Amino acid sequence: MAELKTKKNDASVETFLNTVKEEEKRKDAFTILEMMKKATKSEPKMWGGAIIGFGESSYTLSNGKKNDWFLMGFSPRKQSFSLYLFGKNEEKFRKSLEKLGKHEMSKGCLYIKKISDIDTTVLKEMFETHVKHGKRDN
Repeated sequence: MAELKTKKNDASVETFLNTVKEEEKRKDAFTILEMMKKATKSEPKMWGGAIIGFGESSYTLSNGKKNDWFLMGFSPRKQSFSLYLFGKNEEKFRKSLEKLGKHEMSKGCLYIKKISDIDTTVLKEMFETHVKHGKRDN
C-alpha cells in the first residue's frame, strides 16, 4: 500500500494563506484560521502543500495501518473552502447544518464559498462540538 502523501510539515501557514490571490477569500481564510485556532487551542500546521490542520488525531485503515492526521482543518480551494471536521461525526451536526447557511457536503468535508454565506456563530459551535467529541472516528 502506498504511503500517505499528505503529511504535516514546517511550511509557514501565514505565507501559504498570503498566496491566496482573491482578497475576500484571503480574509475569509484568516478568519477561519482564527476560529479553528480558538476552538482547538492549538497552533496551525501545514499538511501537504494546501491543507492547514489543527491538533493531533489518527485513524486506522482496514488493514490495521494507523495514519496520523489532524483533528480539524481547512483548505482555501479555488472553488470553495474545504473544511475537514466530520469523520463519522456527521450526525452530530445535522441540526447545525440546517442553520448554517449556504454550503455543500461530501463525506468528511463541508464546503463553503465565503464567510458571508454562512452564520459564523453556527460554524463556531460546530468547531467546538467537533473538538469536544475528540478524536476522529475513522
